[in-house]
Amino acid sequence: MATTAATPLLEEHVIDAVDHRGLAAGRSNTGRWNAAWFIIGVEVAERFAYYGIASNLISYLTGPLGQSTAVAAANVNAWSGISSILPVLGAFVADAFLGRYRTIIIASLIYVLGMSLLTLSALLVPSTSESTNVTTSMLNLLFFFSLYLVAIGQSGHKPCVQAFGADQFDEKDTKEKRDRSSFFNWWYLSMSAGICLAIVVVVYIQEAVGWALGFGIPCVFMVISLVLFVLGRRSYRYSKSRQGKETNPFTRIGRVFLVAFKNRRLSQVQTELEANPSQGSQEKLRFLNKALLAPHASTEEDNVCSVSDVEDATALVGLIPVWLTTLGYALPYAQYMTFFTKQGATLERTIFPGVKIPSASLQVLIGIAIVLFVPIYDRVLVPISRSITKDPCGITTLKRIGTGMVLATLTMVVAALVESKRIQTAKEYGLIDEAETTVPMSIWWLVPQYLMLGLADVLTLVGMQEFFYSQVPTELRSIGLALYLSALGVGSLLSSLLVSVIDLVTGGDAGNSWFNSNLNRAHLDYFYWLLAVISAVGLSVFLFVSKSYIYRRVDGV
Repeated sequence: MATTAATPLLEEHVIDAVDHRGLAAGRSNTGRWNAAWFIIGVEVAERFAYYGIASNLISYLTGPLGQSTAVAAANVNAWSGISSILPVLGAFVADAFLGRYRTIIIASLIYVLGMSLLTLSALLVPSTSESTNVTTSMLNLLFFFSLYLVAIGQSGHKPCVQAFGADQFDEKDTKEKRDRSSFFNWWYLSMSAGICLAIVVVVYIQEAVGWALGFGIPCVFMVISLVLFVLGRRSYRYSKSRQGKETNPFTRIGRVFLVAFKNRRLSQVQTELEANPSQGSQEKLRFLNKALLAPHASTEEDNVCSVSDVEDATALVGLIPVWLTTLGYALPYAQYMTFFTKQGATLERTIFPGVKIPSASLQVLIGIAIVLFVPIYDRVLVPISRSITKDPCGITTLKRIGTGMVLATLTMVVAALVESKRIQTAKEYGLIDEAETTVPMSIWWLVPQYLMLGLADVLTLVGMQEFFYSQVPTELRSIGLALYLSALGVGSLLSSLLVSVIDLVTGGDAGNSWFNSNLNRAHLDYFYWLLAVISAVGLSVFLFVSKSYIYRRVDGV
């Protein structure tokens, strides 16, 4: 009787997790959806703040700051890229030193400071008649300093909040593991709702009322995000460090490469990993198995790495080809905040007499597509595919990513065709040299490319989040999500580089640049066709790489 009564008590606690007091986390009163919704709410507020800046940033740069289209697009892509790459550093600090909770708190404070200074810089922008070279330089310095301070704040916030949210589900419990897969879908849906709100409300305020208020409102939401996060402290599950030697995970995994290199000349013997290939050791990475060998069968047992360490190192190396091929998706993804917005600014945007929508507001269609499609995917398509494939997630994450990459390639094709139509319409009405005149073509022509990109996001971006989170060692899951973000960041930087090089080669505004500030003389359609080709090539390589990828056994695949 005593044994029977004691069994439920053991099942009430989650292995490898503690509560806010450092005690074993109870399954019934910590984590799961109650804690996850708190964290999702934090992300909604943070995304509202971020996109309150990002969605219309190109209009601010070409408007009050007076930059050309090509320079402004390059600046937006550079900032967006660095904002997405820096989370690798923030995730490193979290996983190696501070932990996710503390990193989120510190990053949020930096985030709020950056947004406060951004609001101040918008307040100080003088009218054209009052501006001088000195004041313009100082304001530009303050603006870009505060903008990149926001990027630094996001570097700790973005990867850690989502990893912390996914940590609320125990992967060793069948039901909670299934809930964790749904978490990524609902996370992205809720996040998109925050983005939609920012695009509809903040962008309108920026253009109709003023930029200072338009930057100030997101700052307030970031403060709300921080307060909300702290309020949920008692309900969270916190990851527990490995038992035994408290080794930094980066040191632990880095040691595998060092020991394998030292043992490179030793004769290979069958290791536990090779004897059990189902555990996930990839044939191409057998070199790392030499970290399991003791030189000359000596007493140097302390220099031998464990099987789990070698598995973790192998898993990280195996992610590199997948990460590289997702850049083919990141390039098209980088366009919606820059050239899609500038395209819309040239078109007829009147929806009611006297009511003209900002061109950046069309980005809300991406969010609408996500909000509509995620429930269909999670509640209809996944159960159907689960019954066919017997996979708990319906289809594998790599198949999900690849399907989205197909859609992204088609999005660029559609965008190129619509832009060709826009240029042709401008020629027919003699508006080639009338840059400020509205082209008599409805902005609704851009709807398909926005909706298609939204559907691609649901498949590829959510798939990347779940893939990189689940395929890295448990202690490095902030790094896993940072890898997904860094792919988007590198894509933005590559887009920025591509724009700068093409603009230089085609002569800039003085020549026939593809990115002439007068878009009627530009050739965005050529650029979109180029991106379609690059995306298609990336997709082909991705399909080749994904066929040979072996999922980590910890996820039960």
